[in-house]
Amino acid sequence: MAMAARDLYLLTTTKPYLTHLRRLACSASPTSPYRARLAPRPPDLVKWVRAEGGFVHQSITIAQVDPYGLGLVATEEIPKGSDLIALPDHLPLRFESNGARASAVLASLVGQVPEELWAMRLGLKLLQERAKIGSFWWPYISNLPETYSVPIFFPGEDIKNLQYAPLLHQVNKRCRFLLDFEKEVKHAVENLKPDDHPFGGQDIDASSLGWAMSAVSSRAFRLYGEKLQHGSHTNVPMMLPLIDMCNHSFHPNAEIVQEQRMQSSKMLVKACFFSFLFSKQVIAETQIKQNDPLVLNYGCLNNDLFLLDYGFVIPSNPYDCVELKYDGALFDAASMAAGVSSPNFSSPAPWQQRVLSKLNLHGEDPVLKVSLGGPEIVEGRLLAALRALLVSDMEIVQKHDLETLKSLSVEAPLGVSNEVAALRTLVALCVIALGHFPTKIMEDESQLKQDVASSTELTIQFRIQKKSVIIDVMRTLSKRLKLLLSKESVASQI
Repeated sequence: MAMAARDLYLLTTTKPYLTHLRRLACSASPTSPYRARLAPRPPDLVKWVRAEGGFVHQSITIAQVDPYGLGLVATEEIPKGSDLIALPDHLPLRFESNGARASAVLASLVGQVPEELWAMRLGLKLLQERAKIGSFWWPYISNLPETYSVPIFFPGEDIKNLQYAPLLHQVNKRCRFLLDFEKEVKHAVENLKPDDHPFGGQDIDASSLGWAMSAVSSRAFRLYGEKLQHGSHTNVPMMLPLIDMCNHSFHPNAEIVQEQRMQSSKMLVKACFFSFLFSKQVIAETQIKQNDPLVLNYGCLNNDLFLLDYGFVIPSNPYDCVELKYDGALFDAASMAAGVSSPNFSSPAPWQQRVLSKLNLHGEDPVLKVSLGGPEIVEGRLLAALRALLVSDMEIVQKHDLETLKSLSVEAPLGVSNEVAALRTLVALCVIALGHFPTKIMEDESQLKQDVASSTELTIQFRIQKKSVIIDVMRTLSKRLKLLLSKESVASQI
């Protein structure tokens, strides 16, 4: 499988940041943000969908959409509620574990892929069709990008400069998987006859596996599959030709609808314009203007997932957050830095341990990952733990349920002094987290102004957004703290 040979780095971490680089020839994103398609002159995808019984609105075309590359654009205004694209059941690309011996080999390989890397499962089917001469899906596959701007294909220095340990861990895990799975694939096909080879006798390495996994993770949708006996449906990842060229927006002008025609088991997948509720307001726009791109909401995801799976970063992403580990010593340090006297996060009382256990922050198999940012501002479990451990009166805590303690909108449920201590500790925690980044935002912004590679640009954008999340949380909490102190001051003068 001909691909641009660049370097993919497997990163081995023994500390929060990288200490070793291991090189592997692999496909990587080019310097330009506009990626070439797999075939130099691919077939017309719109004509192919229509020829196969699908529907494409007459005012939709494929065009360059800055800064994403190719996408779908309206050539004329399209009324609200119009059907945009409809795909008959045979057009989506999905993995089905039936068929001849080649499919059995493929099914065996699919079974070795962990659920969290589900994109690789469908990716194997994609590789099989890409290798097959005369594949039904070649008009679609030939239109896929030749390269992807996801971190597994970044140069090692760019990965290191993401400066964020949770994402480095995920990139490292995916690179390790690709290297190990390459061996499994080669072993599974090494003694097969050419006619039985699931990939047409072509060599499958970590490069092609990474391309396929990235193609699926950035384009596939999870839709309904077969109907089960109790009435629900299986959940099946599918690649939807043409529909998957819609780019992302948290304010979409299109949505995917899956419906079953009467007297037919075949499904239609449609993208339809719609009005929707956002922040308790009805969007009044009833039509799409000429030259507007068609956009879908890929989900309420943080920038880790957008970069890992899609290869882009959303500025001011309302769902972005920063992960921390709940650690008693760290929280003691933050409390002391905030001027809180005698914090006991490292040695909670037995009744406080029971509260932590209910929050799944103590006991057997605790989930110690907590977060700052996103819609909650402070993850509820973290806030409840701070409130409970910064008070010595067990009875006052027992008067409130956990949901009350976890809610930032509930002002000072355990008293003003307790809330002040909790907020100050959180602000100090933000300062500590921000200090773990080796560069400041101003330095990052200065570097962005230079002529840098697209992968370097994404790396810098990502870490800027993470730091911005922390700063925004600090500002929000500081405002709450100031308001709380002013209320207390007024109350004391009455």
